[in-house]
Amino acid sequence: MLRNILGFGLLVLALATGGASSATLAASAADPLAERSLGDPNAPVTIVEFSSMTCPHCASFHRETLPKIKKDYIDTGKVRLVFSDFPLGRLALGASMVARCVEPERYFGFLEMLFRGQQGWAASPEPQKELERLARFGGLSGNEFADCLNHRTLFQGIQERARMAQERHGISSTPTFIIGDGKVVGAQDYDVFKKAIDEALAKKR
Repeated sequence: MLRNILGFGLLVLALATGGASSATLAASAADPLAERSLGDPNAPVTIVEFSSMTCPHCASFHRETLPKIKKDYIDTGKVRLVFSDFPLGRLALGASMVARCVEPERYFGFLEMLFRGQQGWAASPEPQKELERLARFGGLSGNEFADCLNHRTLFQGIQERARMAQERHGISSTPTFIIGDGKVVGAQDYDVFKKAIDEALAKKR
């Protein structure tokens, strides 16, 4: 069943069987679909990031640009960043599910680990084993990892949100960022984000 979700077979088989019990998962993540965000909830500007865990441009943004945005805008209370899953493929979907199953306070640390180590686990001939290994660093046991990948509500919720993002915001590629009422597409240079953020902040004054 796990192999189906990670892209090795027919994904519908996992849903047809109803999936495993989520009792174990509930102990580590009561609401895995809850919003995951960085920064002051009352920050004047919100950035919504739509990313896929297997997208190399998304990984590049997290390695090279996000630390600068965090230092200049998130840590200073000007911006809140909301991460929204937009998985491109079943492996990306599986990774999104695993990330949302770790404790919320560990989410962004685990996210960064996935993006920084993307070339290793995403290109592995056995990505399921690599994800399970990484999940241990996020505090998930083997049983919790299995329950997570068989969590029907989480599986459907991530897909539904991606569908809604496509309809409402015209998201068709990753990474894409909604900044205030504007949009930035791709892992652009920091200066592109700075301009968009400063314009959004100016509108709030």
